[in-house]
Amino acid sequence: MSHDGRILLREFLRDPLRVGAVAPSGRRLATVLARVAPLGGHVIELGPGTGAVTEAIRRREPERQLALEVNPRLAGLVARRWPEIEVACADAAELSQVLEARDAGRADAVISSLPWAVMPGDQQRAVMRAVQAALTDAGCFTTYAYVHAMWTPAARRLPRMLAAAFTRVTVSPVVWANMPPAVVYRAHGPRPEADR
Repeated sequence: MSHDGRILLREFLRDPLRVGAVAPSGRRLATVLARVAPLGGHVIELGPGTGAVTEAIRRREPERQLALEVNPRLAGLVARRWPEIEVACADAAELSQVLEARDAGRADAVISSLPWAVMPGDQQRAVMRAVQAALTDAGCFTTYAYVHAMWTPAARRLPRMLAAAFTRVTVSPVVWANMPPAVVYRAHGPRPEADR
């Protein structure tokens, strides 16, 4: 097991409902997620963990990159590895407050590695509202779901929430190269609050 794998597994065992992965995202999944990050744009990452997706986003050379990680040990790790990235130790539902405190405008893309399959519905809704508010009108939100967990009620709720919150949602083919295999959701055009 890699060093990052051991770190993430340890944090998962400490708090499995907040750290939803037992291993870092694979390179292929990270690349698929990061594709929505426009070159030179403003990108927000939710739940960077040990930084597998963070590194893929960096390769896209965003003008501004902000990462929100609720776990203080993982937030510190990402901040040390990528000092050029703004890192906030905060819950994703607090995204609006974090952006306001940092005088950051709306983002072109929000990329999430949050554990939707174990997240209660009220928390999912709070995060989705925060993501919508953080995106530009043409912004894109991308997240993923592990195929083996897509049967859970929380995971089944995610596609419906995305369809209600965005004008267009697509789902990737299964990324079999990731362990465990996952699908990637891409949601474009956040709907105004009144439309939901």
